[in-house]
Amino acid sequence: MKSFNAFLCLMLSCLLCVVSTVASSKLAGNETDRLALLSIKGQITYDPFGVMYSWNDSFHHCSWQGVTCSKRHQRVTLLDLSSKQLVGTIVPHIGNMSFLRKLTLRNNTINGEIPQEIGRLFRLQNLELANNSFTGEIPVELSNCSRLIYLDLDGNRLTGKIPVELGLYLRNLQVLFLRSNNLTGELPYSLGNLSSLIALAAPENRLEGSIPYSLGQLTNLSYISLGANMISGDIPISLFNLSSLYHFAAPVNQLKGSLPIDIGSTLPSLRLLYLHSNLLNGVVPSSISNLTRLEIISLSRNQLSGKIPSLENLHNLRGLGMHFNNLGTGREDDMDFFSSLVNITSFRELSLSVNNIGGQLPKNIGNFSTKFRSIGFARNKLFGRIPDGFVSLSNMEIVSLEYNQLTGEFPVNLGKLQKLKYFYVNGNKLSGKIPSSIGNLTSLYGLNLAQNNLEGTIPSVLGNCQLLQMLYLSGNRLSGAIPKEVLSISALSIQLDLSGNQLSGTLPLEIGSLVNLGYLDISDNKLSGKLPSTLGSCIRLENLYVQGNMFEGVIPSPLSSLKGLAYLDFSRNNFSGVIPKYFETFSSLKSLNMSFNNFEGEVPQGGVFSNASGAIISGNRNLCGGSQVLKLPQCKDSMPKKGRLSPTLKIIISVACSLFGVMLVLVGVVFCILRRKKHSASPYLPDDSFLKISYGELLKATNGFSSENLIGKGGFGCVYKGILGSDEKNVAIKVLDLQHRGALKSFIAECEVLKNLRHRNLVKLVTACSGTDFQGNDFKALIYEFMVNGSLDDWLHSFSIDGSLHVLHLDLYQRVNVAIDIAFALEYLHHGSQIPVVHCDLKPSNVLLDMDMTARVGDFGMSRFLQETAQQTSPRKTSTIGIKGSIGYAAPEYGMGSEVSTLGDIYSYGIIILEMITGKKPTDDAFSNGLNLHNYVKMAFSAGRVIEIVDPMICHNLQEEETTNTIAERKTKDYIRECLISMCKIGIACTMESPKERMGLSDVVKELQLVKETLSKCDRTL
Repeated sequence: MKSFNAFLCLMLSCLLCVVSTVASSKLAGNETDRLALLSIKGQITYDPFGVMYSWNDSFHHCSWQGVTCSKRHQRVTLLDLSSKQLVGTIVPHIGNMSFLRKLTLRNNTINGEIPQEIGRLFRLQNLELANNSFTGEIPVELSNCSRLIYLDLDGNRLTGKIPVELGLYLRNLQVLFLRSNNLTGELPYSLGNLSSLIALAAPENRLEGSIPYSLGQLTNLSYISLGANMISGDIPISLFNLSSLYHFAAPVNQLKGSLPIDIGSTLPSLRLLYLHSNLLNGVVPSSISNLTRLEIISLSRNQLSGKIPSLENLHNLRGLGMHFNNLGTGREDDMDFFSSLVNITSFRELSLSVNNIGGQLPKNIGNFSTKFRSIGFARNKLFGRIPDGFVSLSNMEIVSLEYNQLTGEFPVNLGKLQKLKYFYVNGNKLSGKIPSSIGNLTSLYGLNLAQNNLEGTIPSVLGNCQLLQMLYLSGNRLSGAIPKEVLSISALSIQLDLSGNQLSGTLPLEIGSLVNLGYLDISDNKLSGKLPSTLGSCIRLENLYVQGNMFEGVIPSPLSSLKGLAYLDFSRNNFSGVIPKYFETFSSLKSLNMSFNNFEGEVPQGGVFSNASGAIISGNRNLCGGSQVLKLPQCKDSMPKKGRLSPTLKIIISVACSLFGVMLVLVGVVFCILRRKKHSASPYLPDDSFLKISYGELLKATNGFSSENLIGKGGFGCVYKGILGSDEKNVAIKVLDLQHRGALKSFIAECEVLKNLRHRNLVKLVTACSGTDFQGNDFKALIYEFMVNGSLDDWLHSFSIDGSLHVLHLDLYQRVNVAIDIAFALEYLHHGSQIPVVHCDLKPSNVLLDMDMTARVGDFGMSRFLQETAQQTSPRKTSTIGIKGSIGYAAPEYGMGSEVSTLGDIYSYGIIILEMITGKKPTDDAFSNGLNLHNYVKMAFSAGRVIEIVDPMICHNLQEEETTNTIAERKTKDYIRECLISMCKIGIACTMESPKERMGLSDVVKELQLVKETLSKCDRTL
């Protein structure tokens, strides 16, 4: 019995030992996880949402926000800190959380390198680091995470090659996303070993070489996206045997070769084919019609030839883009394929501009899908009439038929297309009158009827088209007066061209209503009378052409307000009086033609008049004086009069002048010496951290600052595109106009701000130039990273007119992303930098978009530093530039003399939000008599009528009949309406008149993230 008891005690002791060991091990593991999390917290420098406030000893780490633990071992299995606007780095200690299965840090501003210690997380299945600022190379050690299923590194700044080891060891990987980085080298052949891979995406990098043949071995691969790289060679034939492939996108590369003739039988699942902007040749295979699931075909900007085959079996086709190729033979049967689209009820867009397609538009075109919205045949060889049935396409929005050989009368019933936004038929042989039904096109943005044989008068009902931004009627036989109703279209802002007709009468006073118009051409008509003084109200004019008419009288003095003019032509009229002296003060004026009029008197000497090629004044008999380059006789009044001075006084004056001349020479010598010293060491470059660059290098980079390289003009100078260095890097070069008051201070302020700031949503200053040009004049320039997608203003208010039908516009999802990017930038400026910065001039033209459409805030010429202890009140006097901002975007308190503050930037930001939603600028003429953009949106919001004020370019079919939509489509529309209402709410809250009532940026970002999550549920094709 004793021995049994001893045995029992021994067993109990062993059991206690085991339990103690297990418990000790468990506690040790928990402590390891806790310490690792605290290390992560220690490297987060900015946490606006207070995510990590709960990360302390008052709570068990398994209850900390973003942390999930296993129930059994209480070990961390999930760390989710996505979309929290965190700034900081990730510490190597993260590799100690050995039970971690999912790590997601997407949508933050985490920087530094990806820790190689993540490779120790052998249980890791999901790694999501997208949309941060990670740098360095992809760690090879990630290949140790053999259970990895989902790897997303999109939207960072990763460099180097894609590790070969990823393809060798991640046999369970199903998703590999590497979009929008700076990766180089070739796609590894080893990726062909990832037998579980479903999706591969690496667009917008710098990848080169060819697409690996081995990818064709991945039988589960259904999604390939490799666009905007430098990939070359033929597309491997093996890819065309992937029966599960539904999305194949490799646009904007250097792929060559032709599409296989049997493509229709080898890719039965294909829905989306994007291969535009490559070097593909050959014909479009006729078997493509067998791809019955195909929705989008995008093969534009290649070298395809031959006829377009029948597409009648593509019952799901929504869009066909093949513009800028060599398609067609110029014969009538080129259009045979078009009739095959008639029964495709889903068809929406057809873009075949700039090809060699002959034939006629089919008479049964009216039977096409009611969803047909966009047709493009510009610069082809179409002939015949525009069919009467064309006006039955009730949802048509964009028509591009310019530069063909169309004949017959202009469509009388065009007004039935009430959703029409752009109608281009210029460069044809259309005849007849412009019908009055055109006044029904109240959604019209652009109308181009130029270079036809149209006659009669310009219908006054065009004044009903209040959204019209550009109107081209030049080169016809139109007669009669210019209707004042047309000149009352406040939206006309891009171009109004009525030249080359037989218009008569005076220029109506209503021309002054076009305050936003940039280009006006009424030349070569029979207009008479005096130029109305109201023309001086068109303060945005850059081009004004009135030549070849019968205008008379003096040039009205209010034209002195047109300081932005670059090209001005008054020639071949009957103008009289003196040439206004104020023209010499127009700093932007490049060309002024005053020839063949009756001008008299002294010609101004400065500005454009100092250049013989800039000012043309021939054909005026009584002009005198001016610059010597004009070679005019001296004016009589300026010649010395004899007999009025005594000989003694003449001697005194002569001696005084001589002494004065000697003094001028001495001063000139001293000035030249000082300038040379200044050239060798300029005091205006604030910091030696910038790489200095010479004027000569910039001259070479911009091809002599040629007009072809000019990409924009700002308040303090011009911006040129340039190519710098041996690596031929594209840059934007802002050349300061030092004659402009405040330009030098702007240069110093921008250098001072940008040398201290680094953020993925700010434009990066590469270097600066401060010295003299080859004539010894002061020269200063700022060199930035080149943003290939231009400014937000370009995307909101511009469009392409090259016949490609690709109107520049952002969908709602993109606009939300832009809004989030700008908010991140402002958060960093206001709270993330050592000394808070107020931008002071936030507007769409100062928001630039890079290759992946990420928004970056730029132009810090008016910015101010604030004292750290008084962010809302006292500005630090780093820059003394007068705070003006821009009309419509500047906070109202600035106009009452208030100090600059971060709340002023929030107001400007809110205006941008409202502009993105409505498509209206705050300076729109519709806003008068107390109505502004804020009130306009607020009234619609309060009345529950937000959808009525939304920019039509966002979601043009929200108001379609519900009976035509599926349940899924109706649900998507409900989501979109919800998002639009939320966006309006944010914009209204940010633009409250009282600064204290404006929404904070942290709340803005939270709301926008919710909007983005809602939109992710939507079909973006709506």
